[in-house]
Amino acid sequence: MTAQLLGAGAAIITFIFVFNLLRRGVLREKYAVLWLFFSGAALFFAIFPGALVWISGVLGVAEPVNLLFFFTVVLLILVSVQLSYELSRHEARIRRLAEEVALLDQEIQQLRENRADD
Repeated sequence: MTAQLLGAGAAIITFIFVFNLLRRGVLREKYAVLWLFFSGAALFFAIFPGALVWISGVLGVAEPVNLLFFFTVVLLILVSVQLSYELSRHEARIRRLAEEVALLDQEIQQLRENRADD
């Protein structure tokens, strides 16, 4: 019973924290959805622990906690891949913008030199 209360409390705190970040505009929706979904799932399994036991039995996993750890590792890997993708995309955009700024700066310098020559 204590583990269930601890799990439910952690899930509710996580849900409220992520929702507040989303409401204040600190966290974007596409990231918040994943965290809200998993905190909701954690709350569900904290309230109904038999569901995790049933799912582990259906999947043939000996211990329900092993299934929970497996899903947690998969979640963390997916989040890491998503963040790596976003980082790579932003690095490419920053590089392209820096090149555009350099070209515009060069153009401004040439216009100033042409104006100074006149």
